[in-house]
Amino acid sequence: MADIDEIICAKAAGKSYLRGEQSVQALKSVSFTLSRGEFLIITGESGSGKSTLLNLCGALDIPDSGQLTLFGADVSQLSDGQLSALRKQHIGFIFQDFHLIPVLTAIENVRYALDLRKVEKATEKAGALLAAVGLADQRDAKVNELSGGQMQRVAIARALAGNPTLIVADEPTANLDSKNKESVMALLKNLCQQHQVAVVLVTHDRSLTPWADKLLVMQDGKEQVTHE
Repeated sequence: MADIDEIICAKAAGKSYLRGEQSVQALKSVSFTLSRGEFLIITGESGSGKSTLLNLCGALDIPDSGQLTLFGADVSQLSDGQLSALRKQHIGFIFQDFHLIPVLTAIENVRYALDLRKVEKATEKAGALLAAVGLADQRDAKVNELSGGQMQRVAIARALAGNPTLIVADEPTANLDSKNKESVMALLKNLCQQHQVAVVLVTHDRSLTPWADKLLVMQDGKEQVTHE
């Protein structure tokens, strides 16, 4: 993929699904751009289309109307293998429920993501990633012994394992208290500002919107409010 500043460009992107024999339009003609170092927050009520849009941004799905380009490539023109390679090479994922392996330690969870990519000196790099998110002293702790905020930090470190240009985060603060929520948002914002990573974050929590460089408020599959 081309090394360009524009990470995402959506032009009237839409997506429909079959529910039984009925077609349901989950996303209707959404347009926006996201560049390196920008923090986009997508918010809205349940059923507003924000999760569908997040899946498109993460190359987990493709639009069936309009156009969506990721890293300069029209995703509708890519094969499943090419989409998988794009995710592996360019995108890091963070989830609400962490999706960590509970029987492994913090460093083993991060190293696992590095081993999948056949990264050399994986243990050393995993330790450095944990240090970068403030968990150097918890590297050998089992993740099921960590607090929710610490587990989300491990998940962020794991998402960084592929040195991504884009991080896609699905409700990453939903299970955190206010202190840990602030800490995780500050970490993500720092990735944008200091490392020029682009972040797309979906949330129900309107209190997070001041962190955004760009804001999409979704309703009935369409952006109702767009703030640049």
